[in-house]
Amino acid sequence: MESYHNLFLCLTHNLKKLSKEILLITNYFPPEKGAAANRMQSIAEGLGKSGYTVKVVCPLPNYPSGKIFEDYSGKFVVTENVSFGKIIRLWVWPSNSINKLVRLLSMVSFSFSLVLYFIFNKIPKKIFIQYSPVFVGFTAVCLGRLFSNLPAGKAGKTILNVSDLWPLAGVEMGILKKGWYYSLLLKMERFCYRNADLIVGQSEEILQHISNFEKVKPSFLYRNIPDFSIPLISERSSSQEIKIVYAGLLGIAQGLLQICQQLSFPKNVSFHIYGAGPEAEKIKALQKQNVFFYGELGREELHSELQNFDIAFVPLLKRIYGSVPSKIFEYTRLGLPVLYFAGGEGGEIVANESLGWVISVNDFEALQRFIDTLSEKELKRFPKETVQKNSVLAFDFNRQFEAFTASIEAVQ
Repeated sequence: MESYHNLFLCLTHNLKKLSKEILLITNYFPPEKGAAANRMQSIAEGLGKSGYTVKVVCPLPNYPSGKIFEDYSGKFVVTENVSFGKIIRLWVWPSNSINKLVRLLSMVSFSFSLVLYFIFNKIPKKIFIQYSPVFVGFTAVCLGRLFSNLPAGKAGKTILNVSDLWPLAGVEMGILKKGWYYSLLLKMERFCYRNADLIVGQSEEILQHISNFEKVKPSFLYRNIPDFSIPLISERSSSQEIKIVYAGLLGIAQGLLQICQQLSFPKNVSFHIYGAGPEAEKIKALQKQNVFFYGELGREELHSELQNFDIAFVPLLKRIYGSVPSKIFEYTRLGLPVLYFAGGEGGEIVANESLGWVISVNDFEALQRFIDTLSEKELKRFPKETVQKNSVLAFDFNRQFEAFTASIEAVQ
């Protein structure tokens, strides 16, 4: 009788363990840098601390350079054991080309690797999918339905993390035009929404957009709140120079090159740029008064450097519906007031939580006036200590993650 009891306990333990497994599929993951990679890492680590065994499936790291990182070069599959489970990095044909066909082929190459992974591996009941890119998200949703490691007749559960409203965002940025290709992407987008069991969105606008198609779909608002210790605020130097900083992707949407070309900076204001991306070399080559370019730094080193600045700049050239730049949460937790030049929901957050200044998107005249009249008195409107306090109170990672895991547990 005791042996039957032990067998029952063993089976119960194994079933419980299986139910606490989750597969995360993402196109971006550290050592790659950026909001998407940081978000997926914090989610993986958070789920691990919540008792899940996590498998992350992602491409060999290549973003944003479009080249496989040196430590992974020449490899097809790399498996890494980490605190929360495993990271499985699959072959991809990398590219950061602005050519749509070339970028499409790159995404399709990772989708092909995903198909092979699903064929030859057992897949947990729950799959967390980072959407976009559209093709990767669409492939993962299809595969999740086909290959979940469950008894016949029981479909796996798909949790779709929507951080950008593609293809709509592509049209708004001028990358895509409406036509047959756009229509195809729309069908793929709505297929993903329709077949998800839980929608996780990074903004209220994203969830509102999806509710237009899936009115009763369970959803969860997951802000890109970072999870790092709150640093002490360093005292401002006696220098009268006011230092504005941008740190992040140097791409078309952010428009740092155009911003640097159109703006001028008076003697008492300087602009400092950290990052990498398609516009990096052109920004580096600029000869502009009080504009400085430093390249890319690791996250911890960057956080240390950012303490030396007075204002963090958050720009987008065009208002992108659904977009809330994660830099808002990152910078303000460090104590930097934000100069927000991107429009939409992010501007409402900055204004409502008293995190800095908001200037209408693409209003270069207003931005230039702000820079020309920037003074010590204006800085005192948003003291670093107050901005950091407001940010920490409004955006608590642990509180949000506890509710997030509860929403995942509810998906049965």
